[in-house]
Amino acid sequence: MRKLLAVIVCGTLALIAGCGGGSGGGTTTVGGGGGTPPGSNVQAIAVDGGLPLTPAGFFVNGVFTTVTVCMPGTTTCQAIDHVLVDTGSVGLRLLASAGGGEFSLALQPETISAGGSSIANCAQFLDGTFLWGPMELADVKMGSEVAPSVPVQVAGATAFATVPTSCSVGGTSDNTLAALGANGILGVGLFPQDCGPGCANAATPLPGFYYTCATPSTCASANVPVLLQAQNPVTMFPVDNNGVIIELPAVPAAGSATVSGSMIFGIGTQSNNTLGTAKIFPSDLSGNFITSFGTNTNIQSFIDSGSNGLFFLDSVTTGIPLCSGTSQAPGFYCPTATQSLTATQKGATGTTTNAVSFSIANANSLIAGNPNGAAFSNLGAPAGATLFDWGLPFFYGKNVFVAIEGTTNPGGAGPFWAY
Repeated sequence: MRKLLAVIVCGTLALIAGCGGGSGGGTTTVGGGGGTPPGSNVQAIAVDGGLPLTPAGFFVNGVFTTVTVCMPGTTTCQAIDHVLVDTGSVGLRLLASAGGGEFSLALQPETISAGGSSIANCAQFLDGTFLWGPMELADVKMGSEVAPSVPVQVAGATAFATVPTSCSVGGTSDNTLAALGANGILGVGLFPQDCGPGCANAATPLPGFYYTCATPSTCASANVPVLLQAQNPVTMFPVDNNGVIIELPAVPAAGSATVSGSMIFGIGTQSNNTLGTAKIFPSDLSGNFITSFGTNTNIQSFIDSGSNGLFFLDSVTTGIPLCSGTSQAPGFYCPTATQSLTATQKGATGTTTNAVSFSIANANSLIAGNPNGAAFSNLGAPAGATLFDWGLPFFYGKNVFVAIEGTTNPGGAGPFWAY
C-alpha cells in the first residue's frame, strides 16, 4: 500500500498499491478493456494483470485504461496504455518511459511565468517511494472528451535525473515501469487539484511537493498557483466534468483472469450517469468519510481504485494471521479459513450509513489456485488502526460515484462518494 503524503485542504489521499505477490503471465490488453463501449462519455477500463514486469511479474487488482495525450491544440498525439485508474489521487502522471521508450511527445514545459522557471512535482508515498518529474502541458483525450492544456507530470524525465533531497530523502524512486507497475497514474479523485491552496499560499513553501527549476538540475521548493498544479483531467472537460463512475462486474470468490468495465464521466449529466438510488457519503476536505469496524467506531476511510486490497487492522476482531515473508503475498492476510466480516460506513457529514459485508481469503491459496488471476474481491492486508482503505475489491459488482469538490450534481455538492 502506498499513500501520497499530500494531505492538504483540497488535497489528496493517494493510495497506489502494487500487489504483494502474484505469479504467472497476464494478458496485455492495449486500451485497458474489451473494446470501446458506446457513449461519448465512456472510457474502457480493465483488470488484466498489467504489463509484463519480469518473467514472473503480475499486477493483481490493478485497473487500467488507455489515455491519449496530445501536444496542445494539435493532432500530434500518443496513446499510453496501462495507465492505472486511481480514485484516491488527483492528476495525470505518466512515466517518461511510457510506450517502451522516452515519452515521444515534446510537450510544452509548464513555467511559473512567461519565460520563467519550469515547474516540477514530487509525489511522495508512505511506503518510502516517490515520483519525480517536470510538469508539462498536454491535451488529454478519453472517450470522446478532451481536456485542453492539462498540467501533466512526466516522471523520470531524463533531463530531470537530479532529484532534490527533500523529495528523495529516505525513499526510493518509482520512476520506472518495474517500480511503478504501470505506464502512469490517472488520478480521478474527489478534488480538482492534487494539493490546492496548501501548495500555493504557504508562508514557507512545503518541501516534497512543488518546485521551480532554473535548470533541470537546480530545483527549489516553491509555492505554485492552484491552476498550475496537477489537475483532475475530468474537471477540465467542457461537459461531463463533475465526477466519474467506475463500473466493474462482480468476480467469483476464486478470482478472475480478466475483468472489463467502464469509467463514465459526469454525474447526472447524461442518461448513462444518473445517481438513481445510490447511497451518498460526503467526505471531509481530506477525502475521508467514516468506517466503524470492530470496537473502533471512527476510522478515517476512503474508496480507492488505485489500491489493490482492502487495507484495515483486524486485531480488534478475529486477529487474521499474515502470509509469511517467503510466501507469494507477504504482508497480506492469510486466514486458515475465509473470514466473513462486516463494517459500517457513514458520511463525514449527514446521517447516511450502510453496513458492508466483505470477505478476506487466504492470499497464498488464492494465488496458488488461480495463478493467472488478476482480479480478486477478497484480498486484504493491515493498515493503521485509524485507517480503512476500501481498495479495488470494494468496486467489484458496484457502480462507484466520485463527485468532485466544487461541482454540483443531482445528489448535491461534491465532494462525496456514492454507490
